[in-house]
Amino acid sequence: MDFTIKSKYDFSDLVEIMKILRSPQGCPWDRVQTHKSIRQNFIEETYEAVEAIDTEDTALLREELGDVMMQVVFHALMEEEVGSFNIDDVCDEVCKKLIVRHPHVFSDTIADTPDEVLKNWDQIKMQTKSQKSQSEVLGSVSKSLPALMYSQKIQHKAAKVGFDFEKTEDTLSKVSEELAELKEAIDNNDTDNMSEELGDLLFSVVNVARFIKVDSEKALYDATQKFTNRFAKVEELCKERNIDMANSSLSVLDSLWDEVK
Repeated sequence: MDFTIKSKYDFSDLVEIMKILRSPQGCPWDRVQTHKSIRQNFIEETYEAVEAIDTEDTALLREELGDVMMQVVFHALMEEEVGSFNIDDVCDEVCKKLIVRHPHVFSDTIADTPDEVLKNWDQIKMQTKSQKSQSEVLGSVSKSLPALMYSQKIQHKAAKVGFDFEKTEDTLSKVSEELAELKEAIDNNDTDNMSEELGDLLFSVVNVARFIKVDSEKALYDATQKFTNRFAKVEELCKERNIDMANSSLSVLDSLWDEVK
């Protein structure tokens, strides 16, 4: 194998290593992968990088960004193998996009505030993607995003053209309205509408989160983590007090739950 072991590698070495791994003399696993087979890996690596950001772990962030970069190279290499594009084309396209969408830096457009930058960015994005309507803008939001993130982004884009509530109280009223409709569907055992009304309720809650400037995805994640931590403490108390958690009454478990809060 024609490869030189070094004490320090760069981006070109990563590309070369991936080519070797995909070659007939490379790795049996890497050779058979497709875009779809490693799709989940891409998602997982991205979330691991996000976790490193959240925990402010610099060493871990460096490692996880490398894993994300490897995924990008992996996918680009698959396209290079069929003659579609290569990693240089990927870099070329994103560089051109950055230059076009920052005319206040690379041209003579004036944008002195972050808000002005974002306004220009949205206008340029619509032009470059040949979007003629706001419906097309909403339709361009990736449907592979987590549902809460997807709904928040859709709402944000709709709000930019004035399609929004006026104040936080309005969003809270909408939550109450949707909750009542869900209760009605449940009371009527209307299974066809339960899912729809629950979706409307969740969408309304995301509106509240957006108005109070809370990331709904992170808020739900934090709440789930809090539940997990408290559940572990309740389980510890059960063990200490010889309580059979699986067969205990809800009142006993609620009491322990209140104790660990």
